[in-house]
Formats: sequence, structure tokens, C-alpha cells
Amino acid sequence: MSTSTSSTLPFRDGVTWYQVTTPDHPTPGALPLVVLHGGPGMAHDYLRNLAALADETGRTVVHYDQFGCGRSSHRPDAPVETWTPALFVAEFEAVVAHLGLERFHVLGQSWGGMLGAEIGVRQPAGLASLAICNSPASMELWVEGAAELRAQLPAETEEALRRHERAGTTTDPEYLAATRVFYERHVCRVVPMPQDFVDSEEQMEAEPTVYHTMNGPNEFHVIGTMRDWSIIDRLPRVAAPTLVVAGEHDEATPATWQPFVDGIADVRSHVFAGASHCSHLEQPEEFRAVVAEFLAAHDAA
Repeated sequence: MSTSTSSTLPFRDGVTWYQVTTPDHPTPGALPLVVLHGGPGMAHDYLRNLAALADETGRTVVHYDQFGCGRSSHRPDAPVETWTPALFVAEFEAVVAHLGLERFHVLGQSWGGMLGAEIGVRQPAGLASLAICNSPASMELWVEGAAELRAQLPAETEEALRRHERAGTTTDPEYLAATRVFYERHVCRVVPMPQDFVDSEEQMEAEPTVYHTMNGPNEFHVIGTMRDWSIIDRLPRVAAPTLVVAGEHDEATPATWQPFVDGIADVRSHVFAGASHCSHLEQPEEFRAVVAEFLAAHDAA
């Protein structure tokens, strides 16, 4: 069995919480994997099961809660301009330096994949590979994809969403119920939601500064500071071998992640049939097997 230990490191005017899962029987040459959670602001909890890669592949797995959420320092009164991709790239660099990681893999899910791409275009010397999971290459494409999926919802559900968004009443129980219909189709098709997802969602809802500032009230009503974000024109700078994965019913529709496939030189993609945005929760063994094969292929320098 693997062993998990947690601690914090100084970052900006606070701390970043991290967890390191170490295999009891390390595989020679297997590089550590750093996991980037989504949101922004959803904390690592819903990605807990990726720690199983420590036992399954014999490599160290690092999770951390990004600044502003989870067990890391919260800054609900910070200026809006605090919350930028550059902040979270700097935090990633601080985690890697603190842990003394010379070479490593990075896996990011949803916003974490967007962050992973932001890291990849900077070509850090230690980056052995990048896995971009269930992520869009631009928020414009994300919003367009969400509109297509919303159009397929029951008419009364979509009408309730539109009505409350126009009125600004996105905390109304009717709106939240309609949101849940979308989530159960395109975010996580396991009903009831797995506890790991619930844990991430509850901590975000308790203190939603980062999520609401950068994204908006939910996955498909994007009115935050990231609404114009795109990395498409920078993707040719990604030099690391890259895996792009998504679910068949993912809110990250094929059009949202195709630019990663088109723009990155060394890339492969995989779609999990029957899965949606949280493919790793819906098909955990299959998801980890695909990731494990990719990581093993890129452990060597």
C-alpha cells in the first residue's frame, strides 16, 4: 500500500496545502505525477482516486489545493485582479520547487487542464509529459459547446435556466434544480454524485471567491474574468508529449478540445465512451489505465 503525507508551503501571503502519495514499491525510473484540480476553486477532493496511480504504477502522486480554496489559504477580500492564470502557474512552480521535483508529469482536469496548458507553453525544463483531461482550449468554445448541450435539455429546464440568468437569480432553488439536470448529463453521470465530488463542490460553495470570480455561478453560465481566455494561438509552444482525454457526453465537447490536438506537435487523444466531464469518477479503472500507459511511455528522458 502507498503512504500519503500532507503539509503546507509558503505562497504569496499565505500557504498552499499539498499531499504526496508515495508507493511502497517504487518502479525504477517512474517519474512523479503532479495533479491539477479544476474549478477554478474546486479543490483536489474529487480527484482523490488518482492517488491510486501510486500503487498501480509505482510512482509518487502529488495533489494540492490551489490558492484560494480547499485547505490552502483563502482570500475572499482579494481584488478581482488577484485571480489570474499567472498566479496559479507561479503556485505550481512553487510546489515543484518546494518538493524538489527535477522531472515530472503533469495531469490537469477541466480548469486544471487549462492550467496545465498554460504551464506547457512555458516549456518548464522538468516537464516530461502533459495530460489535458476534459478541458477546453478557449472559453469561447466552451460557452458555444455549453449552448449546444443546453439546447438538448428538456424545454422547461432550459427555460428555467434562461429566465433566472436574465433575472440574476442564479441561487433560486428552481435554477439550481435545472443546473443539476445539466450536471447529471454532462458533468458526472454517476447518480447520486460520488462523495469525492460532493466534497469538492461543498467546499467551493462554502467559499466561492475563486470560482465565481474567474468562472461564474456554474459550469455553463461563464461571466467571470476567464470568459475571454484562450490558449489556441500559443499551443505550438507546447513541446512536451501530450495526452488529451474527454468523455463522450462531456461538457467539454469535441470542438472545445480539438485545438489541443491540432496545435500541439506530439499529441494523442482518447474519448471514454459513455462518460462525461468527470471521466475519472465514472470509469476510474479505465481512466487510470489510459493515463498509466501514457505516463510509462514518457518516463524516459
